[in-house]
Amino acid sequence: MHRWIQAPLLRALSSATTGQGGTTRLTPHDDTAANDVIRVRTAWISDVHLGTPGCQADALLDFLRRVECDTLFLVGDIIDGWQLRRSWYWPQAHNDVVQKLLRKARKGTRVIYVPGNHDEFARKFLEHSFGGIEVAEEWVHTTADGRKLWVTHGDLYDGVIQCARWLALLGDSLYEFTLKLNRHLNSWRARAGLPYWSLSKYLKLKVKRAVSYVADFEAALAREARKRGVDGLVCGHIHHAEMREVEGILYCNDGDWVESLTALVEHADGTLAIVEWGEVMAGRAKLTSPEPLSAPAAAAQSGP
Repeated sequence: MHRWIQAPLLRALSSATTGQGGTTRLTPHDDTAANDVIRVRTAWISDVHLGTPGCQADALLDFLRRVECDTLFLVGDIIDGWQLRRSWYWPQAHNDVVQKLLRKARKGTRVIYVPGNHDEFARKFLEHSFGGIEVAEEWVHTTADGRKLWVTHGDLYDGVIQCARWLALLGDSLYEFTLKLNRHLNSWRARAGLPYWSLSKYLKLKVKRAVSYVADFEAALAREARKRGVDGLVCGHIHHAEMREVEGILYCNDGDWVESLTALVEHADGTLAIVEWGEVMAGRAKLTSPEPLSAPAAAAQSGP
């Protein structure tokens, strides 16, 4: 691990450890969204990109505080080593995320970290444990209803990453530029009272080449999963939450915490769901905000 990543990361781990410093989508309309705690059997998150301005650490902290699970998978790109190499960025909220993950592991949640390409330095520590967090190259998870799910970040099956790393780095820089535009746009939308909207997600869905890239990525992983004899797979990498059958294999992508604020969860009966946490938070805000009075009621309340 590079020293410029290792020292601050180890400081964060140290301070946290010592106490210092069938397919559904869960939406705000579900009853569980209004409860204080959402209890699930398993949760998967990926593409947090701690160390970048685009990381929505506060939203992730809200998720980690309200979702309790037996097993939590960190499916890669949790820390963005590529961005930290270019420019150091590590605010308190990012440290808080690391501390919360370590606290969960310490209190009994099994936390399994499967590194990706942006945190590939962690692959040097496979089969080791940091503060109770296990590091593994990949995993096979058995759901409550007996299905076998292969867990991998997905970068090893991305042709761009494997065949042209310079192109991946160029794409990463362009993506960061898009996210910067996205932050300015959503700052304006927030002042105008409009909800969060992802520019880069919109572009992904509209640009034919991007749509083709996603389809090729999904197919490559589905073929590999079939070779391994599993029922399905869980990955991240492309920042596109999805759950569907691809070539006879259940393909699940847990999304990201830069744009879509999504996770994958398994309920007690083995049912899988994509959690759209941005919508959960928006729904909770609506539930806790006072209902505006109608004009006659407001007039009656104000008195003569």
